[in-house]
Amino acid sequence: MMLQPPYLRKGDTIGIVCPSGYMPAEKAAVCIQTLKSWGFKVRIGKTLGNQFHYFAGTDAERLADLQDMLDDPAVKAILCGRGGYGMSRIVDELNFKAFKKSPKWVIGFSDITVLHAQLYKQCKMASLHAPMAAAFNDGGAADIYVQSLRKVLAGQKPVIAAMPHPFNRRGTATAELVGGNLSLVAHLIGSPSAYPTKNRILFLEDVGEYLYNIDRMMIQLKRAGVLDALAGLIIGGFSDMKDTTIPFGNTVEEIIRMHIPQTAYPVCFGFPVSHEKENMPVKVGGVYTLTVTPKNVRLREQ
Repeated sequence: MMLQPPYLRKGDTIGIVCPSGYMPAEKAAVCIQTLKSWGFKVRIGKTLGNQFHYFAGTDAERLADLQDMLDDPAVKAILCGRGGYGMSRIVDELNFKAFKKSPKWVIGFSDITVLHAQLYKQCKMASLHAPMAAAFNDGGAADIYVQSLRKVLAGQKPVIAAMPHPFNRRGTATAELVGGNLSLVAHLIGSPSAYPTKNRILFLEDVGEYLYNIDRMMIQLKRAGVLDALAGLIIGGFSDMKDTTIPFGNTVEEIIRMHIPQTAYPVCFGFPVSHEKENMPVKVGGVYTLTVTPKNVRLREQ
C-alpha cells in the first residue's frame, strides 16, 4: 500500500525548484502570485532562473537545491518549475531519509517522471503528475487544470472524464496508477527506478517526438513485458508529433494501438494528461477506478 503525504492547508509552504532544464525566473511570476493568493507561502529554490548550458544549474547545484527542499520539514510541497532533461543525472544521488520522516507532495511531469518513479519505488510514496509553474501563465488561477491542482492539494478527489475514442477498449479496472512521459518510462526500463506495471493502470503521454521513435519506444515497452499484465492503459496527449521525409505511414494513435496486447484490460485514448494545457493532476501511486464505456471514460480516485 502506497503512502501519501499530508494535504496542504493555508499557511503551508510550497517550494519551487528546477531539477532539470533551465527556466527563466519571470516565467514563474504568475505561479508565485497565484500560490500566495491561495494562502500559501512560497520558498524559491536557487535553481529557478539559474542556468548552466541547457540545465538549471550544474548537476551538483540542482541536486543540492532539490535535496534541500526534500529535507526541509517546513516545505509541505515541492513544485517543479519545468521538466526538460536532467533528472536522471542526479536521481541516484538523492537521499530520502528526511523526506520519509516528513513527506511532502512532489509536483511535476515530463522529465519529473523520473522522480515520480523513484519516489514510487524507493519510498512507496505517492506524488503528483500535474501542471508545473509555467502552466499558471495559461489563464492563471482561473485555469481549470490549475484549479484542479489546488483541489487535489487540499484533499479533494476530482473525477476526470474523457471523450469516447474509436480505439478505446471497454472495461473497468481498479488499481494503483503509474506512468508519465513515454520517453522517460521507456528510459527507466532496466534501471532501479523502472515502474512495476503488473496489475496497475499505466498512463502515457509525450511531446515533440518522431513517429518512428514512438513506435520504437512502444516496442521497447512491449518487449520488456511492461504492457502484458496491466490492469488498464491510459493514453494521454501526444502533441507536436513529427514525421520523416518519407512518411512513417501511421498516426501516433495507430502506432500505439498496434503494440497493445489483445488482453482484456480497458484502454482509453485522448485522456487529458499531456504537455499541453489539458493536463489534469493525477496521483502516481494513487488507487483509481478506470471505467471505459462506448459513451464515456471516467477515472475516479478511491
